[in-house]
Amino acid sequence: MATLYVSPHPDDFRSLLALLAAEFCPSSRPRTITENPPASLNARARPTLVLGAGEGDTVLSGASAVAWYLASQGKTSGVGVKQQSQVWQWLSFADNELTPVSCALVFPLMGVMGVDKKLQQSSRAELLRVLKVLNQALEPKTFLVGESITLADMAVATAILLPFKYALEPSDRKMLANVTRWFTTCINQPQFLKVLGKITLCEKMAPVTLVAAVASEVKVVNGGPAADSAGTTDDGPPKTEAQLKKEAKKREKLEKFQQKKDMEAKKKTQPATEKKAKPEKKELGVITYNIPTPPGEKKDVISPLPDSYSPQYVEAAWYPWWEKQGLFKPEYGRKSISEQNPRGMFMMCIPPPNVTGSLHLGHALTNAIQDSLTRWHRMRGETTLWNPGCDHAGIATQVVVEKKLKRERGMSRHDLGREKFIEEIWKWKNEKGDRIYHQLKKLGSSLDWDRACFTMDPKLSYAVQEAFIRMHEEGVIYRSKRLVNWSCSLNSAISDIEVDKRELTGRTLLPVPGYKDKVEFGVLVSFAYKVDGSDEEVIVATTRIETMLGDTAVAVHPADPRYQHLKGKTVLHPFCDRKMPIVMDEFVDMNFGTGAVKITPAHDHNDYEVGERHNLAFINILDENGLLINVPPPFLGMKRFEARKAVLQALTDRGQFKEIKDNPMVVPVCSRSKDIVEPLLKPQWYVSCADMGKQAADSVREGRLKIIPEHHLKTWYNWLDNIRDWCISRQLWWGHRIPAYFITVNDPSVKPGEDMDGHYWVSGRTEEEAREKAAQRFHVSVDKISLRQDEDVLDTWFSSGIFPFSIFGWPNESEDLNVFYPGTLLETGHDILFFWVARLVMMGLKLTGKLPFKEVYLHAVVRDAHGRKMSKSLGNVIDPLDVITGISLEGLHAQLIESNLDPLEVEKAKQGQKSDYPNGIPECGTDALRFALCAYTSQGRDINLDVNRILGYRHFCNKLWNAVKFAMKTLGDNFVPSEKAQLCGDESVSDRWILSRMCAAVGLCDAGFKAYDFPGITTAIYNFWLYELCDVYLESVKPVFSKAEEDSVSQRQALVCRQTLYTCLEVGLRILSPVMPFVTEELYQRLPRRRPQSDPPSISVTPYPDTEEFCWHSEEIDRDMDFIMTVIKTTRSLRSDYNLNKLRTDCYLQCIDSTTASLVQKYSLQIQTLTYSQAVISLTANQPVPEGCAVAIASDRCTVNLLLKGLIDVEKEVAKLMTKQCDLEKQIEKLKDRMMKNDYKEKVPVKVQEQDAEKLRQSQTELEKVNEAVSNFRKMM
Repeated sequence: MATLYVSPHPDDFRSLLALLAAEFCPSSRPRTITENPPASLNARARPTLVLGAGEGDTVLSGASAVAWYLASQGKTSGVGVKQQSQVWQWLSFADNELTPVSCALVFPLMGVMGVDKKLQQSSRAELLRVLKVLNQALEPKTFLVGESITLADMAVATAILLPFKYALEPSDRKMLANVTRWFTTCINQPQFLKVLGKITLCEKMAPVTLVAAVASEVKVVNGGPAADSAGTTDDGPPKTEAQLKKEAKKREKLEKFQQKKDMEAKKKTQPATEKKAKPEKKELGVITYNIPTPPGEKKDVISPLPDSYSPQYVEAAWYPWWEKQGLFKPEYGRKSISEQNPRGMFMMCIPPPNVTGSLHLGHALTNAIQDSLTRWHRMRGETTLWNPGCDHAGIATQVVVEKKLKRERGMSRHDLGREKFIEEIWKWKNEKGDRIYHQLKKLGSSLDWDRACFTMDPKLSYAVQEAFIRMHEEGVIYRSKRLVNWSCSLNSAISDIEVDKRELTGRTLLPVPGYKDKVEFGVLVSFAYKVDGSDEEVIVATTRIETMLGDTAVAVHPADPRYQHLKGKTVLHPFCDRKMPIVMDEFVDMNFGTGAVKITPAHDHNDYEVGERHNLAFINILDENGLLINVPPPFLGMKRFEARKAVLQALTDRGQFKEIKDNPMVVPVCSRSKDIVEPLLKPQWYVSCADMGKQAADSVREGRLKIIPEHHLKTWYNWLDNIRDWCISRQLWWGHRIPAYFITVNDPSVKPGEDMDGHYWVSGRTEEEAREKAAQRFHVSVDKISLRQDEDVLDTWFSSGIFPFSIFGWPNESEDLNVFYPGTLLETGHDILFFWVARLVMMGLKLTGKLPFKEVYLHAVVRDAHGRKMSKSLGNVIDPLDVITGISLEGLHAQLIESNLDPLEVEKAKQGQKSDYPNGIPECGTDALRFALCAYTSQGRDINLDVNRILGYRHFCNKLWNAVKFAMKTLGDNFVPSEKAQLCGDESVSDRWILSRMCAAVGLCDAGFKAYDFPGITTAIYNFWLYELCDVYLESVKPVFSKAEEDSVSQRQALVCRQTLYTCLEVGLRILSPVMPFVTEELYQRLPRRRPQSDPPSISVTPYPDTEEFCWHSEEIDRDMDFIMTVIKTTRSLRSDYNLNKLRTDCYLQCIDSTTASLVQKYSLQIQTLTYSQAVISLTANQPVPEGCAVAIASDRCTVNLLLKGLIDVEKEVAKLMTKQCDLEKQIEKLKDRMMKNDYKEKVPVKVQEQDAEKLRQSQTELEKVNEAVSNFRKMM
């Protein structure tokens, strides 16, 4: 038995690496001893591995050698030469790149070596640089090499173990998200936990107190802690004088370090005397609405507003009231929906979400945009309908209920039978299906719930049946036997959208449902076919060797000189007596491989077309379960991937196998079952799409249908101009059963039909109708007809393709159908442009002769903060309700456990959540979430959503809240707004400016909604409320209200100011209402009304401000105020430079001409208020400025002069500045000396050189400012 000598020190990462490698080889795990190896072994250092049990034992010494040997035993050193090379490369990376910088950073903290702050800083910067490289490498991977833990992961993880424990703070880990995810995944593996125990990650980098005896274990060997050299323990040879001296120094350092720690601890226990403790950062408050309000009754708006904004308080009670008031119905405010509305009509239907599970942030984005648009149109006075609905989601729902059935009752759907299983699905739908509607209501979606539809409702099912029958009778739907995407696990064909394309770079082992071991993909196997009648052979290659059992030809390019002599010849199949022709076809790439391609027409899309062109045999070798059929023994009945190995072995035995090599490829994976998708020949129902596709493409080309943004047009035309016929059969039980019947005629004069012969299929609304049609077709009596209904159901996209008109009762006439079809807009994600949008247009034109909508707006796809697609297995699928109400990390973990994920995927997802949301998700509220999603749509095709940014918009809500509270207090209880918003002519410059900015915001919002420019809308609103109304206007008018009672002029000015303020609040809330419905309703209800008797009850049906009414935007006023704001900012900056804080001083503004001087004079009150000045004096260029002023240039038209003389102790300020000047000069000198060294460019990392250059630039700039300030102060002395 082998013996492993390791260090007992818990942080000796070299020994830990060896122990980990040993833990991964349970069958041959060595005996472990925590002491030095015997001197007779001449071992250099621990870890040491002794193989054998007697004299002449093999001794391996050092972490890399020991770990490599143990990993080889435990099969964690990589599979094949390529992986082993990659593992060795990572070992080298750990040793040479990570270990030196890790130790240089951490050892001073552990007291092992002296603290050199500069070295520590540069080491930290270098470590972060190296870890960023690792972070990039890990982005697409779970582990460093292959799909499971290897020695590479062990070596790199142990090399960065100490930094993660003692140096990398949460902010560092957030920046290194992929490294952190991978590291936490590793350390939570059972083997790691056994060796390392539970690792606590660093919260703040600080010195670590180690027991002296333990600390002495750690020594610096090649830049890292290693085992002591032989003979240093008590049972070894005596230590030399040098060693003893070294140890004494170490002990001395440790004692000093301990004394320092004791002093720090003592200080902490003493009461603070001078410094005031910093106030703790205030947590986000949770205030709830506790006033009893029956559902549908109006919320209490008499009680005072809470001190701060709380989403729970704000969002309570409003939605049921909106519903009860009927505000979301198109009938609201009119006698009949058929009544002509001069303002127009807006109709949009929701992209029906799947009934399965719950909504994610992608749905939230869709609903934030759609509801904002709907609310805007409603506020414009249009007859508005946003129609809700839910999709039955054939495959997804069946899979969910099947898994539930298996988990809870240990049964399959076949055990229950079709009818009982469908009953189970309906039961599940009635229990769980409402969750989606609850989420939509929580998002504030203003849908007309009385018109909600489910695609399996009788009304919609009838429409689906009618659509199929009409299209079948017209010949647009037909029966054919073709290749489909087949999922053996689901026993069904699946659509292209349900196929994930997994890209592989080379040999990869993937898990496949139904197989115990992982299956090999990403390799190209070459083998030879013998040419009939000669000694020649033709070499072909394939990534799916098992399909050669279904080969019926070999194809070569007609211009390939290598194969001209084989034209008309055949090759022999090695496992049966099949002779296969060598065909000439231009699809073959002469330059790829040997230029010869095996042809399997029944199992490959390209080969299918070759088979059609050359009239080849189509041999199907797979049944629906993935078992081999129509093949010779011993392959008959084998599972497809077991046959893969068997065929390879049989070819090798026959001497026809040539080689196997890595091959980058794309593997089609079923998104529902994770099975490998097989192309399979099946008789199915198809929709002929050529003519329908042309009409859909032409509708855009001719301008009848508009697609926004226009960069999606290329995809639209490309797909529709090259459209293939659409397979609509699905071998499922849940869905709309195909209303088609196979005919058997009980009459000897009529020959029996075949399944794929369309003549023997008839469709009907009932079986009786179908029997009548069949009897007429075959000219026999009804009693001679037997019918068998197709077992299959229709593709879910078929029923959702007629959704815009089926929801209104088509094909039957109805008021809703006449008024609301065609609709106005379709809004959805660009990822389903051709799966759904194109089919909506095709089906609408085909069945109604009308386009279903006039415009299509396509929004971006939501990804996580790292740009990854939302995926349950990554743990980054977030429920919008969790962002709205907040959730702990434990709560996120609990959701994973309740999901249908495999246990392994749950663990991986947990690590993803821990990395992204270490403290869970804070409560952000609906309004902040909606605002953030709308603001994000500017990022092009994809949105990388960061929850922290959503939280930022919650703070914006709080700012809004406080502004309205302050403004209402300023308005006073007796304030009565004028009946109409208008200028009275007495407005101050501040009033005119804020009204101009308000009108500009109104214009930007109006234009933004018309152009679907949501970031333009959110930016305009945010800037108006935050930077213009709150930061400038409210501050600048405070003196007006403070002097309001002084005289009649002041009273009049305050009254005008109050009217202006009210207008800004009322209009500001109205322009924000479509995006933030809850907080705007809450605040709007507190404002007095202009016409209390006739004004609408809710902000959601109050007119949206437009530029006709609010037409006071003045570019001249804006331009003047921009200049004044530049002066104000310059003055504030100058005050900050001289640390004036609340000290008031005179401000002299020297202007280039009299025009500028009069402008400054005009705004002097605003400048004085916003700069905290004693007085503002405008001077022309020829007027002198008093001595003792600090100077700053605001622009080419104005210079700011702040009078400092007599306000500050000039000598004291100069002394402070001189000290600062001296420090800066020393710092600059030191940096220059360092950078001037001969070997600086070669030895210092580029990143550090860049940091030095930036430090030098900053120091020089600071020195210039200090010199200037000293010069100015000296003028005052």
